[in-house]
This record gives sequence, C-alpha cells and structure tokens, in this order.
Amino acid sequence: MAGTLKNVTDDSFAQDVLKSDKPVLVDFWAAWCSPCRQITPSVEAIAADYGDKIEVVKLNIDENPVTAARYGVMSIPTLNVYRNGQVAKTIVGAKPMAALVRDLADFLL
Repeated sequence: MAGTLKNVTDDSFAQDVLKSDKPVLVDFWAAWCSPCRQITPSVEAIAADYGDKIEVVKLNIDENPVTAARYGVMSIPTLNVYRNGQVAKTIVGAKPMAALVRDLADFLL
C-alpha cells in the first residue's frame, strides 16, 4: 500500500481537492518530519478502508509552500478535511489510527 496516495501540488490543489465531489483528507507533510512518517501507514489505511467515502491525498509543504501558507499550516503533520471547497476539519499532530478514525467519523460514515 505504501506510496499509493496521490500527491497534490500548489498547481493541482484547486482541481484535486477544492472541486472534489466527495470530502478530501489532505495530509500536509515533509520528508524531514518524523511524526509525518509515523502516521503515513494510518493515513494509507484510511485511504484503503474508506476510499469510497473520502479521498486521501498528500501535500509536501516544502515543495508546495503556497497552499500550506494559504491554509495556515504551521506545524506538521496537519490533516485537513475539505468539503465543498472549505476546511471542514483540522487535525494537528501524530495520532494513533483509532484516534484518527474517531476524529474523521463524520466523513467516513
């Protein structure tokens, strides 16, 4: 499953995330971020288990600083859920899989 999440960029963000028909979970991360690497398996599992309900993508903040700045991402990992082009939920910091699923329950049912 590793590496199967779609990467979005500053250029593709509006099309891939804001115009999506279903909620989109965006994982704001960076290669040097240890907690980001810790939650990657959980984020990938959410994509695998709930992909019919929510789209899951990754955005590298070092390579795409415009989008990260636009949404005020100050610490990573930050997981934002976008619905109808708006931020509907923000989760900051590494959490266990069960806590992430609980936090995202409104979008996974």
